[in-house]
Amino acid sequence: MPIYEVMFVYLKSAKKTILCIAAICSFILFSSFNNSEKLTETPAAETNPAGGNPSEKTKAPYIVPGLSSGSLLRDNDILAFYGHPVAKKMGILGRYPRDELTKKLSALAEEYRAESGGRNIVKAFYIIYGTVQPEGEILTMRQIDEPLLKEWIEYAQAHDIIVFLDHQIGKYDPVESLAVMFPYLKYPNVHLALDPEWRTTKPMREFGSVSGDEINRAQQAMEKYMIENNIEGERMLVIHQFREVMIRNRAAVKADFERIRLIHCMDGVGTPNEKLETYKFNALAKNMPVKAFKLFYDFKLPGVLVDSPLLTPKEVYALEPRPVVIMYQ
Repeated sequence: MPIYEVMFVYLKSAKKTILCIAAICSFILFSSFNNSEKLTETPAAETNPAGGNPSEKTKAPYIVPGLSSGSLLRDNDILAFYGHPVAKKMGILGRYPRDELTKKLSALAEEYRAESGGRNIVKAFYIIYGTVQPEGEILTMRQIDEPLLKEWIEYAQAHDIIVFLDHQIGKYDPVESLAVMFPYLKYPNVHLALDPEWRTTKPMREFGSVSGDEINRAQQAMEKYMIENNIEGERMLVIHQFREVMIRNRAAVKADFERIRLIHCMDGVGTPNEKLETYKFNALAKNMPVKAFKLFYDFKLPGVLVDSPLLTPKEVYALEPRPVVIMYQ
């Protein structure tokens, strides 16, 4: 056979081989591409529960360290509106009718749910029960209108809203001040709070304080009352702080009472940087691991301090450690 015929046959055979190899490679590449898509797409069961981009990798929901599965804060964050039901200057709680307030709180809760990474948002009313007066006297909801407070608690209960009752202490003993609110623990949605800033006989002129031992005695008294009155579950006790003086001997504070969940709240006013610096100071108290953060709306009231600008839900959740109780005044 002439040499050119041999070359022709060889080239025809090589062409078939090349085409065959190309087809096999294309099939392999196509299969790999399809498999790659199947591996990286988000399965239906892993859709982002916070409502974010479903193509983003879903992270496991945040779990508060050290809390049992039965704790409300284990899988839930709390979003509260703060104030006094009959005082517009003391926070958002007194500025709107209850139904309108509930709608606003629900709308804000949706914003937080979108950033929560899968945690649920429990709504709350944070009511100032005892208001400090000149010389450290206390004006309480009981003296204003006790039926009004019960009305708020029962309304909240009917709308799946929890209630915090906050005592400003004044010239009185913190444990005795807290005990005044114990009877309201009969409502399963009621929790308590103390505000050391106002533990003073000179409100608006000096910052008050409580000691680590007084906080421990308050928790002990609250737990004892719950046990003696067959009140089930755990209840939260919030302690506010934005200045070092507000909690003396802070290292002595215990947060291991079985029935009481101690919440350490940063409630200072200021710019984002100022608030972040104050929060860092509160974060140093590792013995109070469950943190809260308070924000202040600007209602354009003369002489009233506000946050400027207000942090966004995303910025609040970026705090370290992450706060699980967030309140707006």
